Amino acid sequence: MHKSFRYQLPVLLTFCLFTNLLPATGAVVCPTGVKELKIAGYYDRDGSNGRSGRDGRSGTNQTINADGSAVNLDLSGKDGEDGEDGEPGSRPSCRNYREEGRDNINAPNGGDGGSGGDGGNGGSGGNLTVYYGNLADLKKIAVRAVGGEGGRGGRGARGAAGCSCRQRRWERESCTGNAGTPNRRCTQKVYRCYDGRDGSDGRDGRNGTPGRLGILSIVNGKEALADDKPTAEIGISQLGNQEFNLSKNKWQIRQGAKSLLAIGSIIADEYREFERRLDGTFKLVWSEKQAITNFANQSVKLSLNDNQQIDIAFPENLWVDGTAKTIETLTEYTVNHAIPKEDVTKLAVGEFANSGQNLSLRIVDLAAKSDVINTQFRVKYRAQDNFDDTFNAPTLYEGEIPADLVSRSYNNFTLALGKLKIPSQALNPGVKVDIEVVAIRSLGGRSAQQKISWQGVIRKR
Repeated sequence: MHKSFRYQLPVLLTFCLFTNLLPATGAVVCPTGVKELKIAGYYDRDGSNGRSGRDGRSGTNQTINADGSAVNLDLSGKDGEDGEDGEPGSRPSCRNYREEGRDNINAPNGGDGGSGGDGGNGGSGGNLTVYYGNLADLKKIAVRAVGGEGGRGGRGARGAAGCSCRQRRWERESCTGNAGTPNRRCTQKVYRCYDGRDGSDGRDGRNGTPGRLGILSIVNGKEALADDKPTAEIGISQLGNQEFNLSKNKWQIRQGAKSLLAIGSIIADEYREFERRLDGTFKLVWSEKQAITNFANQSVKLSLNDNQQIDIAFPENLWVDGTAKTIETLTEYTVNHAIPKEDVTKLAVGEFANSGQNLSLRIVDLAAKSDVINTQFRVKYRAQDNFDDTFNAPTLYEGEIPADLVSRSYNNFTLALGKLKIPSQALNPGVKVDIEVVAIRSLGGRSAQQKISWQGVIRKR
Protein backbone atom coordinates (compact mmCIF):
# COMPACT_ATOMS: atom_id res chain seq x y z
CA MET A 1 0.00 0.00 0.00
CA HIS A 2 1.07 3.59 -0.57
CA LYS A 3 1.55 5.17 2.84
CA SER A 4 0.91 8.87 3.29
CA PHE A 5 0.96 10.07 6.88
CA ARG A 6 2.50 12.46 9.37
CA TYR A 7 4.48 11.24 12.34
CA GLN A 8 2.41 10.48 15.44
CA LEU A 9 4.28 11.92 18.40
CA PRO A 10 3.17 13.74 21.55
CA VAL A 11 3.99 17.41 21.02
CA LEU A 12 3.40 20.91 22.29
CA LEU A 13 4.38 23.22 19.42
CA THR A 14 4.21 27.01 19.55
CA PHE A 15 3.14 29.06 16.51
CA CYS A 16 2.78 32.75 15.80
CA LEU A 17 -0.73 33.25 14.40
CA PHE A 18 -0.90 34.02 10.65
CA THR A 19 2.43 32.29 9.93
CA ASN A 20 3.23 28.83 8.57
CA LEU A 21 6.70 28.42 10.05
CA LEU A 22 7.65 25.87 12.69
CA PRO A 23 9.83 27.49 15.34
CA ALA A 24 13.40 26.56 16.03
CA THR A 25 14.21 24.98 19.36
CA GLY A 26 14.02 27.32 22.31
CA ALA A 27 11.79 30.26 23.05
CA VAL A 28 9.46 31.67 20.41
CA VAL A 29 9.17 35.45 20.18
CA CYS A 30 6.19 36.66 18.13
CA PRO A 31 5.94 40.14 16.59
CA THR A 32 4.22 42.79 18.65
CA GLY A 33 0.45 42.39 18.68
CA VAL A 34 0.57 38.79 17.37
CA LYS A 35 -0.69 36.07 19.71
CA GLU A 36 1.12 32.84 20.36
CA LEU A 37 -0.72 29.65 19.45
CA LYS A 38 0.20 26.16 20.58
CA ILE A 39 -0.83 22.83 19.07
CA ALA A 40 -1.35 20.32 21.84
CA GLY A 41 -1.66 16.55 21.69
CA TYR A 42 -0.71 14.28 18.79
CA TYR A 43 -0.27 15.01 15.12
CA ASP A 44 -3.11 13.73 12.95
CA ARG A 45 -2.29 10.72 10.75
CA ASP A 46 -3.74 10.38 7.23
CA GLY A 47 -5.14 7.06 6.07
CA SER A 48 -3.23 5.15 3.38
CA ASN A 49 -4.49 5.23 -0.21
CA GLY A 50 -5.85 1.98 -1.60
CA ARG A 51 -3.71 0.15 -4.17
CA SER A 52 -4.95 0.28 -7.79
CA GLY A 53 -6.07 -2.97 -9.40
CA ARG A 54 -3.95 -4.60 -12.13
CA ASP A 55 -5.16 -4.49 -15.75
CA GLY A 56 -6.62 -7.70 -17.14
CA ARG A 57 -4.51 -9.71 -19.60
CA SER A 58 -5.56 -9.45 -23.26
CA GLY A 59 -6.74 -12.54 -25.11
CA THR A 60 -4.25 -14.43 -27.30
CA ASN A 61 -4.12 -13.50 -31.00
CA GLN A 62 -4.76 -16.53 -33.20
CA THR A 63 -4.09 -17.41 -36.87
CA ILE A 64 -5.86 -20.45 -38.43
CA ASN A 65 -6.63 -22.04 -41.82
CA ALA A 66 -10.31 -22.65 -42.56
CA ASP A 67 -10.59 -26.13 -44.11
CA GLY A 68 -14.20 -27.00 -43.27
CA SER A 69 -13.42 -28.50 -39.84
CA ALA A 70 -15.31 -27.25 -36.78
CA VAL A 71 -13.25 -24.89 -34.64
CA ASN A 72 -14.19 -23.40 -31.26
CA LEU A 73 -11.94 -20.59 -29.96
CA ASP A 74 -12.03 -18.57 -26.75
CA LEU A 75 -9.88 -15.46 -27.14
CA SER A 76 -11.49 -13.50 -24.32
CA GLY A 77 -9.61 -10.87 -22.35
CA LYS A 78 -9.40 -11.14 -18.56
CA ASP A 79 -11.16 -8.85 -16.12
CA GLY A 80 -9.26 -6.03 -14.44
CA GLU A 81 -8.75 -6.26 -10.68
CA ASP A 82 -10.76 -4.13 -8.26
CA GLY A 83 -8.99 -1.25 -6.57
CA GLU A 84 -8.51 -1.46 -2.82
CA ASP A 85 -10.40 0.79 -0.42
CA GLY A 86 -8.57 3.61 1.27
CA GLU A 87 -7.88 3.50 5.00
CA PRO A 88 -9.67 5.95 7.31
CA GLY A 89 -7.77 8.80 8.86
CA SER A 90 -6.74 8.40 12.49
CA ARG A 91 -8.22 10.56 15.20
CA PRO A 92 -5.66 12.41 17.27
CA SER A 93 -5.36 12.25 21.03
CA CYS A 94 -7.78 14.74 22.59
CA ARG A 95 -7.76 16.11 26.16
CA ASN A 96 -8.64 19.12 28.27
CA TYR A 97 -6.54 21.82 26.69
CA ARG A 98 -7.11 24.29 29.50
CA GLU A 99 -4.35 22.44 31.28
CA GLU A 100 -1.89 24.17 28.98
CA GLY A 101 -2.54 27.32 31.05
CA ARG A 102 -0.97 30.43 29.66
CA ASP A 103 -1.08 29.68 25.94
CA ASN A 104 -3.59 29.98 23.13
CA ILE A 105 -4.36 26.44 21.93
CA ASN A 106 -5.24 24.90 18.59
CA ALA A 107 -6.69 21.41 19.10
CA PRO A 108 -5.22 18.75 16.72
CA ASN A 109 -6.81 18.14 13.32
CA GLY A 110 -8.33 14.83 12.27
CA GLY A 111 -6.44 12.70 9.76
CA ASP A 112 -7.56 12.72 6.09
CA GLY A 113 -9.13 9.55 4.71
CA GLY A 114 -7.16 7.62 2.10
CA SER A 115 -8.39 7.59 -1.51
CA GLY A 116 -9.62 4.40 -3.14
CA GLY A 117 -7.41 2.72 -5.72
CA ASP A 118 -8.44 2.81 -9.38
CA GLY A 119 -9.91 -0.33 -10.92
CA GLY A 120 -7.78 -2.13 -13.49
CA ASN A 121 -8.80 -1.95 -17.17
CA GLY A 122 -10.23 -5.04 -18.80
CA GLY A 123 -8.00 -6.91 -21.24
CA SER A 124 -8.86 -6.71 -24.95
CA GLY A 125 -10.25 -9.70 -26.83
CA GLY A 126 -7.69 -11.50 -28.99
CA ASN A 127 -7.58 -10.88 -32.76
CA LEU A 128 -8.32 -13.69 -35.21
CA THR A 129 -6.75 -14.04 -38.68
CA VAL A 130 -8.29 -16.67 -40.98
CA TYR A 131 -6.77 -17.95 -44.25
CA TYR A 132 -9.39 -19.59 -46.48
CA GLY A 133 -10.09 -21.02 -49.92
CA ASN A 134 -13.86 -21.25 -49.53
CA LEU A 135 -15.52 -18.40 -47.63
CA ALA A 136 -18.32 -20.73 -46.50
CA ASP A 137 -15.81 -22.67 -44.37
CA LEU A 138 -15.73 -19.72 -41.93
CA LYS A 139 -19.23 -20.78 -40.83
CA LYS A 140 -17.61 -23.70 -38.99
CA ILE A 141 -15.53 -21.35 -36.82
CA ALA A 142 -17.02 -20.28 -33.49
CA VAL A 143 -15.10 -17.59 -31.65
CA ARG A 144 -15.57 -15.69 -28.41
CA ALA A 145 -13.32 -12.63 -28.31
CA VAL A 146 -14.94 -10.45 -25.67
CA GLY A 147 -13.03 -7.86 -23.69
CA GLY A 148 -12.64 -8.24 -19.95
CA GLU A 149 -14.66 -6.17 -17.53
CA GLY A 150 -13.02 -3.21 -15.85
CA GLY A 151 -12.34 -3.53 -12.12
CA ARG A 152 -14.32 -1.48 -9.64
CA GLY A 153 -12.65 1.51 -8.07
CA GLY A 154 -11.96 1.30 -4.34
CA ARG A 155 -13.98 3.42 -1.95
CA GLY A 156 -12.51 6.52 -0.41
CA ALA A 157 -12.28 6.40 3.39
CA ARG A 158 -13.75 8.86 5.85
CA GLY A 159 -11.62 11.53 7.43
CA ALA A 160 -11.35 11.53 11.22
CA ALA A 161 -12.94 14.17 13.40
CA GLY A 162 -10.66 16.82 14.81
CA CYS A 163 -10.47 17.47 18.54
CA SER A 164 -12.92 19.93 20.08
CA CYS A 165 -12.20 22.34 22.88
CA ARG A 166 -13.97 21.65 26.17
CA GLN A 167 -13.45 25.29 27.14
CA ARG A 168 -12.90 27.90 24.46
CA ARG A 169 -11.93 30.82 26.71
CA TRP A 170 -10.25 31.20 30.08
CA GLU A 171 -8.42 33.87 32.05
CA ARG A 172 -5.19 33.91 33.99
CA GLU A 173 -3.89 36.67 36.22
CA SER A 174 -0.74 38.28 34.95
CA CYS A 175 1.28 40.52 37.33
CA THR A 176 4.37 42.69 37.07
CA GLY A 177 6.45 44.13 39.90
CA ASN A 178 7.14 42.72 43.36
CA ALA A 179 4.30 41.80 45.70
CA GLY A 180 3.54 44.44 48.32
CA THR A 181 5.25 47.27 46.42
CA PRO A 182 3.59 50.31 44.79
CA ASN A 183 4.69 49.23 41.29
CA ARG A 184 2.83 45.95 41.54
CA ARG A 185 0.29 45.71 38.64
CA CYS A 186 -2.03 42.78 37.89
CA THR A 187 -4.34 42.18 34.92
CA GLN A 188 -6.53 39.32 33.73
CA LYS A 189 -5.18 37.91 30.46
CA VAL A 190 -7.59 36.04 28.15
CA TYR A 191 -6.57 32.76 26.47
CA ARG A 192 -8.49 30.85 23.78
CA CYS A 193 -8.79 27.34 22.39
CA TYR A 194 -9.60 26.64 18.71
CA ASP A 195 -11.20 23.39 17.48
CA GLY A 196 -9.15 21.13 15.23
CA ARG A 197 -10.20 20.65 11.60
CA ASP A 198 -12.03 17.47 10.59
CA GLY A 199 -10.02 15.37 8.14
CA SER A 200 -11.28 15.35 4.53
CA ASP A 201 -12.77 12.21 3.01
CA GLY A 202 -10.71 10.33 0.43
CA ARG A 203 -11.98 10.21 -3.17
CA ASP A 204 -13.43 7.05 -4.68
CA GLY A 205 -11.22 5.27 -7.18
CA ARG A 206 -12.02 5.32 -10.91
CA ASN A 207 -13.67 2.23 -12.40
CA GLY A 208 -11.56 0.47 -15.00
CA THR A 209 -12.64 0.57 -18.67
CA PRO A 210 -13.90 -2.60 -20.39
CA GLY A 211 -11.57 -4.22 -22.91
CA ARG A 212 -12.46 -3.97 -26.63
CA LEU A 213 -13.74 -6.88 -28.71
CA GLY A 214 -11.25 -8.81 -30.81
CA ILE A 215 -10.94 -8.06 -34.56
CA LEU A 216 -11.33 -10.53 -37.45
CA SER A 217 -9.00 -10.44 -40.47
CA ILE A 218 -9.55 -12.72 -43.48
CA VAL A 219 -7.16 -13.66 -46.31
CA ASN A 220 -8.24 -15.47 -49.48
CA GLY A 221 -5.31 -17.85 -49.87
CA LYS A 222 -3.09 -20.29 -48.02
CA GLU A 223 0.27 -18.52 -48.22
CA ALA A 224 1.20 -16.51 -45.13
CA LEU A 225 1.43 -12.76 -45.65
CA ALA A 226 4.81 -11.10 -45.39
CA ASP A 227 5.37 -8.68 -42.54
CA ASP A 228 4.71 -4.99 -43.08
CA LYS A 229 7.62 -2.59 -43.58
CA PRO A 230 5.80 0.66 -44.41
CA THR A 231 8.27 3.13 -42.88
CA ALA A 232 12.01 3.58 -42.45
CA GLU A 233 14.28 6.15 -40.81
CA ILE A 234 17.52 6.58 -42.73
CA GLY A 235 20.50 8.92 -42.67
CA ILE A 236 20.54 11.39 -45.58
CA SER A 237 24.05 10.41 -46.62
CA GLN A 238 22.92 6.78 -46.99
CA LEU A 239 20.18 7.78 -49.44
CA GLY A 240 22.73 9.04 -51.92
CA ASN A 241 24.18 5.57 -52.46
CA GLN A 242 21.22 3.21 -52.82
CA GLU A 243 17.50 2.75 -53.39
CA PHE A 244 15.19 1.74 -50.54
CA ASN A 245 12.22 -0.59 -50.75
CA LEU A 246 9.13 -0.37 -48.54
CA SER A 247 6.07 -2.63 -48.50
CA LYS A 248 2.84 -3.24 -46.61
CA ASN A 249 -0.40 -5.18 -46.80
CA LYS A 250 -3.48 -3.23 -47.87
CA TRP A 251 -6.77 -4.16 -46.22
CA GLN A 252 -10.38 -3.31 -46.98
CA ILE A 253 -12.47 -2.43 -43.90
CA ARG A 254 -15.89 -4.08 -43.98
CA GLN A 255 -18.89 -4.64 -41.69
CA GLY A 256 -20.61 -7.86 -40.62
CA ALA A 257 -17.90 -10.09 -39.15
CA LYS A 258 -20.37 -12.20 -37.13
CA SER A 259 -22.32 -13.07 -40.28
CA LEU A 260 -19.20 -14.82 -41.65
CA LEU A 261 -18.63 -16.99 -38.57
CA ALA A 262 -20.60 -19.61 -36.67
CA ILE A 263 -23.81 -18.51 -34.98
CA GLY A 264 -23.19 -17.18 -31.47
CA SER A 265 -19.70 -15.87 -32.20
CA ILE A 266 -18.77 -12.69 -30.32
CA ILE A 267 -16.28 -10.41 -32.07
CA ALA A 268 -16.14 -6.81 -33.36
CA ASP A 269 -18.57 -6.23 -36.23
CA GLU A 270 -15.95 -4.38 -38.27
CA TYR A 271 -13.40 -6.69 -39.92
CA ARG A 272 -10.49 -6.52 -42.36
CA GLU A 273 -10.22 -8.25 -45.73
CA PHE A 274 -6.82 -8.55 -47.41
CA GLU A 275 -6.77 -6.72 -50.74
CA ARG A 276 -3.19 -6.76 -52.03
CA ARG A 277 0.46 -6.22 -51.29
CA LEU A 278 1.84 -2.71 -51.84
CA ASP A 279 5.49 -2.17 -52.74
CA GLY A 280 7.43 1.00 -53.38
CA THR A 281 11.01 2.06 -54.09
CA PHE A 282 12.63 5.37 -53.14
CA LYS A 283 15.55 7.14 -54.84
CA LEU A 284 17.14 10.44 -53.79
CA VAL A 285 18.67 12.82 -56.35
CA TRP A 286 21.04 15.30 -54.70
CA SER A 287 21.24 18.66 -56.54
CA GLU A 288 22.22 20.81 -53.54
CA LYS A 289 25.63 22.45 -54.09
CA GLN A 290 26.83 21.32 -50.64
CA ALA A 291 28.07 17.73 -50.52
CA ILE A 292 25.58 15.23 -49.16
CA THR A 293 28.23 14.09 -46.66
CA ASN A 294 27.85 17.47 -44.93
CA PHE A 295 24.46 16.20 -43.69
CA ALA A 296 25.67 12.87 -42.34
CA ASN A 297 24.15 13.56 -38.91
CA GLN A 298 20.65 14.20 -40.32
CA SER A 299 17.99 11.52 -40.80
CA VAL A 300 14.76 11.42 -42.81
CA LYS A 301 11.59 9.33 -42.45
CA LEU A 302 10.19 7.46 -45.45
CA SER A 303 6.52 6.35 -45.50
CA LEU A 304 4.72 4.23 -48.10
CA ASN A 305 1.18 5.47 -48.81
CA ASP A 306 -1.77 3.60 -50.34
CA ASN A 307 -0.96 5.01 -53.82
CA GLN A 308 2.41 3.20 -53.72
CA GLN A 309 4.21 6.53 -53.48
CA ILE A 310 6.82 7.12 -50.81
CA ASP A 311 6.62 10.33 -48.81
CA ILE A 312 9.76 11.83 -47.30
CA ALA A 313 9.80 13.90 -44.09
CA PHE A 314 12.90 15.93 -43.23
CA PRO A 315 13.85 16.89 -39.65
CA GLU A 316 12.61 20.20 -38.23
CA ASN A 317 16.12 21.62 -38.07
CA LEU A 318 16.67 21.24 -41.83
CA TRP A 319 14.93 23.33 -44.49
CA VAL A 320 14.66 21.58 -47.86
CA ASP A 321 13.36 22.69 -51.26
CA GLY A 322 12.73 19.76 -53.56
CA THR A 323 10.41 18.03 -56.02
CA ALA A 324 9.05 14.49 -56.19
CA LYS A 325 7.94 12.39 -59.16
CA THR A 326 6.67 8.81 -59.29
CA ILE A 327 7.08 6.37 -62.17
CA GLU A 328 5.07 3.19 -61.47
CA THR A 329 6.37 2.16 -58.02
CA LEU A 330 9.54 4.29 -58.05
CA THR A 331 9.46 7.61 -56.19
CA GLU A 332 12.31 9.93 -57.13
CA TYR A 333 12.88 12.96 -54.93
CA THR A 334 15.25 15.72 -56.05
CA VAL A 335 16.78 17.95 -53.36
CA ASN A 336 17.44 21.35 -54.92
CA HIS A 337 18.42 23.16 -51.73
CA ALA A 338 19.09 22.09 -48.14
CA ILE A 339 19.75 24.68 -45.42
CA PRO A 340 20.21 24.14 -41.66
CA LYS A 341 17.48 26.03 -39.79
CA GLU A 342 20.09 27.91 -37.76
CA ASP A 343 21.30 29.58 -40.97
CA VAL A 344 17.86 30.98 -41.79
CA THR A 345 17.81 33.72 -39.14
CA LYS A 346 21.32 35.17 -39.35
CA LEU A 347 20.37 38.63 -40.58
CA ALA A 348 21.95 41.77 -39.13
CA VAL A 349 22.00 45.53 -39.74
CA GLY A 350 24.77 46.45 -42.14
CA GLU A 351 24.35 50.20 -42.60
CA PHE A 352 21.90 53.06 -41.88
CA ALA A 353 22.57 55.70 -44.50
CA ASN A 354 21.45 58.97 -46.15
CA SER A 355 18.36 61.04 -45.25
CA GLY A 356 15.09 62.28 -46.68
CA GLN A 357 13.73 60.18 -49.54
CA ASN A 358 17.13 58.50 -49.86
CA LEU A 359 17.10 57.18 -46.27
CA SER A 360 17.91 53.47 -46.36
CA LEU A 361 18.69 50.54 -44.10
CA ARG A 362 20.94 47.75 -45.32
CA ILE A 363 20.42 44.23 -43.95
CA VAL A 364 23.15 41.63 -44.45
CA ASP A 365 22.67 37.84 -44.47
CA LEU A 366 25.62 36.49 -42.48
CA ALA A 367 24.85 32.89 -43.57
CA ALA A 368 24.90 33.86 -47.28
CA LYS A 369 21.71 31.94 -48.16
CA SER A 370 19.60 34.77 -49.59
CA ASP A 371 19.86 33.52 -53.16
CA VAL A 372 17.74 30.54 -52.07
CA ILE A 373 15.48 31.73 -49.22
CA ASN A 374 12.43 33.89 -49.95
CA THR A 375 12.47 37.02 -47.78
CA GLN A 376 9.85 39.66 -47.00
CA PHE A 377 10.14 42.59 -44.60
CA ARG A 378 7.85 44.44 -42.19
CA VAL A 379 8.99 47.63 -40.47
CA LYS A 380 7.97 49.78 -37.49
CA TYR A 381 9.41 53.31 -37.71
CA ARG A 382 9.41 55.74 -34.75
CA ALA A 383 11.12 59.13 -34.60
CA GLN A 384 11.56 62.24 -32.42
CA ASP A 385 13.52 65.45 -32.92
CA ASN A 386 14.85 65.82 -29.35
CA PHE A 387 17.41 63.87 -27.37
CA ASP A 388 15.68 63.14 -24.10
CA ASP A 389 16.89 60.01 -22.37
CA THR A 390 13.34 58.67 -22.50
CA PHE A 391 12.50 57.56 -26.05
CA ASN A 392 8.72 57.78 -26.24
CA ALA A 393 8.18 58.79 -29.85
CA PRO A 394 5.01 57.95 -31.81
CA THR A 395 4.92 55.20 -34.46
CA LEU A 396 4.93 56.92 -37.86
CA TYR A 397 4.85 53.80 -40.06
CA GLU A 398 4.09 50.15 -39.39
CA GLY A 399 3.51 47.56 -42.09
CA GLU A 400 5.03 45.60 -44.94
CA ILE A 401 7.73 47.08 -47.13
CA PRO A 402 6.57 46.75 -50.77
CA ALA A 403 8.77 44.47 -52.86
CA ASP A 404 9.74 47.32 -55.21
CA LEU A 405 11.31 49.16 -52.23
CA VAL A 406 13.58 46.22 -51.39
CA SER A 407 16.64 45.52 -53.50
CA ARG A 408 19.05 42.60 -53.10
CA SER A 409 22.67 42.40 -54.12
CA TYR A 410 24.09 38.96 -53.35
CA ASN A 411 23.45 38.66 -49.59
CA ASN A 412 22.63 42.32 -48.93
CA PHE A 413 19.10 43.76 -48.77
CA THR A 414 18.57 47.51 -49.02
CA LEU A 415 15.30 48.82 -47.59
CA ALA A 416 14.26 52.20 -49.08
CA LEU A 417 12.77 53.67 -45.90
CA GLY A 418 12.68 57.20 -47.31
CA LYS A 419 10.11 56.15 -49.93
CA LEU A 420 7.64 54.79 -47.39
CA LYS A 421 4.66 56.89 -46.31
CA ILE A 422 6.57 58.59 -43.50
CA PRO A 423 6.26 62.34 -42.79
CA SER A 424 9.19 64.15 -44.41
CA GLN A 425 10.23 65.89 -41.16
CA ALA A 426 10.83 62.46 -39.60
CA LEU A 427 13.43 61.73 -42.31
CA ASN A 428 15.54 64.82 -41.77
CA PRO A 429 19.17 64.79 -40.52
CA GLY A 430 19.52 64.95 -36.75
CA VAL A 431 16.25 63.14 -36.03
CA LYS A 432 16.51 60.31 -33.53
CA VAL A 433 14.86 57.11 -34.84
CA ASP A 434 13.95 53.70 -33.52
CA ILE A 435 13.48 51.05 -36.24
CA GLU A 436 12.20 47.51 -35.79
CA VAL A 437 12.40 45.22 -38.83
CA VAL A 438 10.76 41.79 -38.98
CA ALA A 439 12.13 39.52 -41.70
CA ILE A 440 9.82 36.70 -42.84
CA ARG A 441 11.88 33.95 -44.47
CA SER A 442 10.46 30.88 -46.21
CA LEU A 443 11.58 27.83 -48.17
CA GLY A 444 9.93 24.55 -49.12
CA GLY A 445 6.75 25.13 -47.11
CA ARG A 446 8.55 26.24 -43.93
CA SER A 447 8.86 29.76 -42.60
CA ALA A 448 10.45 31.67 -39.72
CA GLN A 449 10.62 35.24 -38.48
CA GLN A 450 13.55 37.26 -37.20
CA LYS A 451 13.28 40.62 -35.43
CA ILE A 452 16.07 43.16 -36.04
CA SER A 453 16.24 46.44 -34.09
CA TRP A 454 18.28 49.58 -34.71
CA GLN A 455 18.29 52.93 -32.89
CA GLY A 456 20.30 56.01 -33.78
CA VAL A 457 20.34 59.45 -35.41
CA ILE A 458 19.89 60.28 -39.08
CA ARG A 459 23.21 61.63 -40.31
CA LYS A 460 23.61 65.21 -41.49
CA ARG A 461 24.38 65.77 -45.16
